[in-house]
Amino acid sequence: MRATPVLDTHIPAIEPERHIAPVPRITIQAFCETPELAHAVQGGAADRRMARAHVKVSMGGLPAAEEAYRGSATPNVIFIEYNGHANALLEGLDRLSQSCDAGTKVVVVGRVNDIILYRELVRRGVSDYLVAPLAPLDIVASISGLYGASDAKPVGKVVGVIGAKGGVGASTVAHNIGFAIARDLSIDAVVADLDLAFGTAGLDFNQDPPQGIADAVFSPDRVDGAFIDRLLSKCTDHLSLLAAPATLDREYDISPEGFEPIFDTLRASVPYIVLDIPHIWSGWAKRAMLGADDILIVASPDLANLRNAKNMFDLAKSSRPNDRAPMYLLNQVGMPKRPEVKTADFAKALGAEPIASIPFEPQLFGTASNNGQMIAEVAAKHKTADTFLQIAKSITGRTESKKQKNDLLSPLLSKIRGLRK
Repeated sequence: MRATPVLDTHIPAIEPERHIAPVPRITIQAFCETPELAHAVQGGAADRRMARAHVKVSMGGLPAAEEAYRGSATPNVIFIEYNGHANALLEGLDRLSQSCDAGTKVVVVGRVNDIILYRELVRRGVSDYLVAPLAPLDIVASISGLYGASDAKPVGKVVGVIGAKGGVGASTVAHNIGFAIARDLSIDAVVADLDLAFGTAGLDFNQDPPQGIADAVFSPDRVDGAFIDRLLSKCTDHLSLLAAPATLDREYDISPEGFEPIFDTLRASVPYIVLDIPHIWSGWAKRAMLGADDILIVASPDLANLRNAKNMFDLAKSSRPNDRAPMYLLNQVGMPKRPEVKTADFAKALGAEPIASIPFEPQLFGTASNNGQMIAEVAAKHKTADTFLQIAKSITGRTESKKQKNDLLSPLLSKIRGLRK
């Protein structure tokens, strides 16, 4: 008799990170006095949130900036490092201001934490004053803050879910996590199906919207909040779907930046966006994965999945030095008559434990798929449903769901209602 694989429901907590909005398409020039700041700016320029910005780093500090812009246009942002006397700094900035174009923002980096100096800089129109030493992420945060309104809503968090191999259930995982975030945690979320030709989100949520994500991809000039709202299909009170057309009447040749306007618009209005990224390797798929705030790789326990997961894991870690490492999940564990790579071998190769292991349950998942339902709708008390909820909690930082709070109070409420009768 084959032993039933144990479902791992202990999901490690994700450490909170600084939430920084992507920087718009701007030009930035830094004039540094020390190699340390030059290195930090270059590191910041390589960050995923700076992908659309053009950054140039020069040495020479304030004098070099004054010389560079005599008679020439200034960029959107000028970073200036100055470690000399405060009076000389203010005098140099006064001279530089005569060359600055309207709209140019100036950020000064120094080593003196002086509120009087800061006030003088602000009075002269300096946008920010940073105290060295600085890390690359400090540079990114400063630039991002220059273009984010102080009263704006928090930027939405993008979770990219992708399979290490086709057919490993990555779409099912993405849809169930989005469902748990929305229904069980009562947080507004959008599931975006990026597999335009063969996406299954519409089937899984039993939705057949007349419009979807393809309408936005092929009409980038029309993309704004109102346009995206019209394309969203309502699944629950807090969950909306940006469905794929799943038709073959056209070729879906998309530029690497094709989905960016959609993601930017969703970030501005939705707390969580779960991307169902198909298992293909193109410019846009790579950009969608690496541009997500959190990456979840779904793999089955075989050698090809191990190789692919490690390649994706290593690429994500090297391409995103200022972000936390990607997560991975083992799915379809314990399939009959299939030799499997042990979890310990995955952990050793990737240098990290999986956040969960989900057993092979063809009856459960097949029923949910054929009914257009999520696992929690088909079998609310099944351990797999709890696993998706625990992953959702881990991603969002929530420790308990609204539903659970009500369950804890229900005996007391029932007793009170009984006394009133």
